[in-house]
Amino acid sequence: MHLNSLTCHELVEMIKAQTVTAEEVVEHVFRRISEVEGKINAFISTFNESALDKAREIDEKIRRGESVGLLAGIPVAVKDNICTRGKLTTCGSKMLSNYIPPYNATVIEKIEAAGGIIIGKTNMDEFAMGNSTETSFFGCTRNPWDITRVPGGSSGGSAAALASDETILALGSDTGGSVRCPASFCSVVGLKPTYGLVSRYGLVSYANSLEQIGPMAKDVLDCAMLFTVIAGHDPRDGTSVPRRPCDYTKALNDEIKGVKVGVLKEFFAVGLDERVEKSVLNAVGILEDLGATCDGASISYLEYAVPTYYLIAMSEASSNLARFDGLRYGFTAKCEGDWNEVFSTTRGEGFGGEVKRRVLLGTFALSAGYYDRYYLKALKVRTLIKREFEKALSKFDVLVAPTMPILPFKIGEVIDDPLAMYMMDIDTVPVNLAGVPSISVPCGFVDGLPVGLQVIGGFFDEEMVLKVAYAFQEHTKFNLKKPEI
Repeated sequence: MHLNSLTCHELVEMIKAQTVTAEEVVEHVFRRISEVEGKINAFISTFNESALDKAREIDEKIRRGESVGLLAGIPVAVKDNICTRGKLTTCGSKMLSNYIPPYNATVIEKIEAAGGIIIGKTNMDEFAMGNSTETSFFGCTRNPWDITRVPGGSSGGSAAALASDETILALGSDTGGSVRCPASFCSVVGLKPTYGLVSRYGLVSYANSLEQIGPMAKDVLDCAMLFTVIAGHDPRDGTSVPRRPCDYTKALNDEIKGVKVGVLKEFFAVGLDERVEKSVLNAVGILEDLGATCDGASISYLEYAVPTYYLIAMSEASSNLARFDGLRYGFTAKCEGDWNEVFSTTRGEGFGGEVKRRVLLGTFALSAGYYDRYYLKALKVRTLIKREFEKALSKFDVLVAPTMPILPFKIGEVIDDPLAMYMMDIDTVPVNLAGVPSISVPCGFVDGLPVGLQVIGGFFDEEMVLKVAYAFQEHTKFNLKKPEI
């Protein structure tokens, strides 16, 4: 039995029943990593020794009859912009290629408290700026369904690791679709939670007002289990919202009769691949067959979503990345001169091209004379888009749309066309602007390449989002198909 190919909920039952040990599960995962990493490049670093030690501790607790957490003995891969104490956290950048944090992110503390085992840090677009994982200083991750294609981004390493059975669970971060895009491209499940529901303490900031850490998994139940562990208030995060603990797995059942589903018209517009459209509309038909009431829904101002998103994200990135000066931590260029020369040389050598582009554009948008014209106006449009989502979600329980407008593209095909890359985010960035939750669940294949269905819910209504996604999954089983690597 290949334990690494099983799901979290299957393995937890086996580990607690002592049918298998946590140590065996971790060993299977690392064996798989050694077999396929040369093709996939999903990990920047792995923690073999500490993971095996943790697994043995879990096994000993179970043998002694002690209580263990919801994720007891389960390997978890973590996107490399989430801090792990004493272990490299690089953000996929030369700038932080030698950075070892002195503390854990809150989500890491929660996972370890629940018995989860951190097995390594996954590859990503540099500082989470990209949707293909091609901008990483450590090389591009490859899509397990076709290694000539991208896995999506910026959490491409986490999605690829799941799809290739190199981990059981994974964490990503979603600023404008960075969990949902790779989930769609790699045929796994990825949830972008309501803004403020998961602590961002320990997440290296790109765009504070947009980003959220999100769970990624092989199926919806696993995603709900990981989300149950990481969700909750954190006093160390000023944007964290006080909410009572919730077991999101209890919301899952395959009964969605009477659920009102809004099909977002604007997401079926110019630029949507006809094959993707067909798969998503077939998914809508399946929801209707399951008893859901599906009707058209509309969101105004969506044509402004991409420019609004990038103005806000780049402006916040300009501010956040100013801390990387080469003096306090991270990479320092070998040069002589005053502070300004060291600062500019370090950033010139430490940042990649896409990061420089976004920092420069953000700095321009925030500069004197342009703040009101660009950044402030973008904030006003963001409010309008948020209100449109609130209006639509007052009429429907969930909204559905394609996760991505296209299929996974070839490595190197679009990387030199930034505008084309930015426009691919058209279906994901509106959700981040509004702050509402959204999940991507596999909904089919076109010529062997995955397609994702996006299910969007109201504020803090992750239970309904997960419920609809789970019902769809259980009646289609697209999640059970595995790539041949």
